Amino acid sequence: MGRGFSYESTNTTNVGVYGTLKRGFHNHNLLGSSPQIDDGWIRGLSLYDLGPFPGARRASYESLIYVEVYAVSPSTLQALDELEGFLPNQPESSLYIRELLFLESGPSCWVYLYNQSIEGAQAIVEGVWPN
Repeated sequence: MGRGFSYESTNTTNVGVYGTLKRGFHNHNLLGSSPQIDDGWIRGLSLYDLGPFPGARRASYESLIYVEVYAVSPSTLQALDELEGFLPNQPESSLYIRELLFLESGPSCWVYLYNQSIEGAQAIVEGVWPN
């Protein structure tokens, strides 16, 4: 599973995706040959429509979002961090931050949480993008 912010490991890391990285969307190609190993719901997050992409934020326990989980290589994880504007050494300045969370079914995965204001953004109550 996740090994912090090091890209040097030869192991794969599980990443849960809920937006443009999902199968059939324009950024899915960044996952390369990463196999989808699971999918499911993560509790305690809400999804917001930010226009061309969604953003997940921490929310009440009742809130759920749906993710596809992929086993990614260290180089793919680094590419995803770049796409999501995640700066491991400067998380407060990041567009998204990466947190290790658990699916309802138990397995853990890294998930990118939106780290900017959601003022004016429409909540996606169903927890699935696009809604």
